Amino acid sequence: MGALHYIHPSAKFSGTATSTIPGYTPPTALSGDAGEPAWVPNAYYTMDIRPGLKFGLGLNAPFGLATEYDTSWAGQVHAIKSEVKTLNVNPALAWQINDKVSVGLGINWQKIDAELTQFSPTAGTTAIMKGDDDSWGWNAGMLVRLDDATRVGLSYRSQIKHELEGTLNLLGPIRADITLPDMASLSLFRRLNPRWDLLADLTWTGWSDFQELRVLNANTGATASLVTENWGDVWRFSVGANWRMSDLWTLRFGVAYDQAPVPDAAHRTPRIPDEDRTWLAFGGQYHISKRAKVDLGYAHLFVKNASIRHCEPENLCAGGIGVTLNGTYDSAVDILSVQYTHSF
Repeated sequence: MGALHYIHPSAKFSGTATSTIPGYTPPTALSGDAGEPAWVPNAYYTMDIRPGLKFGLGLNAPFGLATEYDTSWAGQVHAIKSEVKTLNVNPALAWQINDKVSVGLGINWQKIDAELTQFSPTAGTTAIMKGDDDSWGWNAGMLVRLDDATRVGLSYRSQIKHELEGTLNLLGPIRADITLPDMASLSLFRRLNPRWDLLADLTWTGWSDFQELRVLNANTGATASLVTENWGDVWRFSVGANWRMSDLWTLRFGVAYDQAPVPDAAHRTPRIPDEDRTWLAFGGQYHISKRAKVDLGYAHLFVKNASIRHCEPENLCAGGIGVTLNGTYDSAVDILSVQYTHSF
């Protein structure tokens, strides 16, 4: 199976920037839409090893971020470009214990690349931070068939700790520790009748591990940059349905409520102007042949208006010196997906 997703976020800021840094006056121009569209692929392969035992391999991008502002916008001291990309390779084994219970276990190798830029009022130029790392994690799951029409699934994906190494153009070599969160999901599938299925999912994500983004001078260990995040754990609730319209077509519908981990306006940054969001999704599957099928899907994310009242640079703000961004973000996300599946 291979899939490709076109993700188009929108993030429009309205508000003001005020400075108490001597000799620095923020630009008055707003940046327009900071959302950066992206193409995100994923692929999965499964095969029988012997009856009741399967091997699987997954390739995906579980975490990602891209926002970019005009270089001379009002919040240039806070952020200009933010880009984080991950690649996850996940081999796994699944074992059918009996006709009721199956279990799975996998390992994850994950690569992360990050680039963060912002204007430095003391240096009078743009600070560019780049770093990368690769690390390991694991995942496990269980599928229980309660009866011929009902299945319950439970899955867990471990946190992955990254130790990024890179450079800051105004300083030299840097390093930063980032822990990407663990996740747990409980899901339900229920066949209501020959035409209709009901699906539901409850997912927890442990974002409370992300308390700060601290960048260190790799040579001295001194703090080069610090942003206090104070993120919290979040929940995602979703429900959906499948309608087998014919032997060739299946239509799908779903809604979800997705909490944001950002605690308040003071800890919300222009890099991630996140808020709670509601998903509305629909799509369909077409059987090209007995061995091939294609899926199409579309989702729109309604994001709550996000207030921001954040000061940078944080090491100066405690002493009353810095640039405070005060305003609101109007955001939304559109996702268009296509998937092809082939059985050999």
